Amino acid sequence: RANSIHLCNPHLEKMKEDILYHFALGTGTHDFPALFGDVKFVCVGGSASRMKAFTAYIAEELGLGSPGCDYPNICAGTDRYAMYKVGPILSVSHGMGIPSISIMLHELIKLLYHAKCSDVTIIRIGTSGGIGLEPGSVVITHQAVDATFKPQFEQVVLGKTVTRSTDLDEQLAKELMQCSKEIGQFNTVIGNTMCTLDFYEGQGRLDGAICLYNEEEKLQYLKEAYDSGVRNIEMESSVFAAMCNLSGLKAAVVCVTLLNRLEGDQISSPHDILVEYQQRPQKLVGYFIKKTLGKV
Repeated sequence: RANSIHLCNPHLEKMKEDILYHFALGTGTHDFPALFGDVKFVCVGGSASRMKAFTAYIAEELGLGSPGCDYPNICAGTDRYAMYKVGPILSVSHGMGIPSISIMLHELIKLLYHAKCSDVTIIRIGTSGGIGLEPGSVVITHQAVDATFKPQFEQVVLGKTVTRSTDLDEQLAKELMQCSKEIGQFNTVIGNTMCTLDFYEGQGRLDGAICLYNEEEKLQYLKEAYDSGVRNIEMESSVFAAMCNLSGLKAAVVCVTLLNRLEGDQISSPHDILVEYQQRPQKLVGYFIKKTLGKV
């Protein structure tokens, strides 16, 4: 099928039933084309409550459903992930870190394939630590890079290291940047995103339970990251980009920065400020969806 999801796994064709265990869904118990066949946009983020809030927000923006409507969690049979749907938009939580989002993506990609979806755009919306940016800035990822600033994702498969590309859709990034200019409410940049395996030592923080380097070494590392094009740090973008590439999904990462890591390690902004910051990627992606659907 043109512009459809493709699976890099010939074994799936031999299975009578595919159980998406961590979603509590299965092809033998659910009609995937009927439930999800109209999906054109998938938005994923770490927090289940944030993805539910995004569903309510985008429903109101698109005039779908009634105000105050409570959207049911499609994955209510499990506590691993949460999934919500309104119109052609699927909103899914992925937890924290590469292992958690990887598991979710395996099952999400299969879900879209079994539902016979096509022309799907998938966007990760989240939070991050900024480098050289004022808190509240939004970063649209050009490339996801590892902790050595290389645009690659490495995974050990059957004892051998497999390296995969982490490029994201350049045209989609430009379209999102144009949307931010039209909104005109917050600073937005396109830059590289460093994806780490850890929140503390892996990101050069000085405030973890273990830290065997000094502040000068930390700042030197972060400045090297900045000079290489990195503008923010999080823990999911590399595997997200790699898996979307292999599956033919047009993908983007849009994250707000909660602090400037060149000025500190701890997130100390007041709660209400952080809540407003976290809404910025939702506003940008919501506007993009509205514009794509011709509702702006």
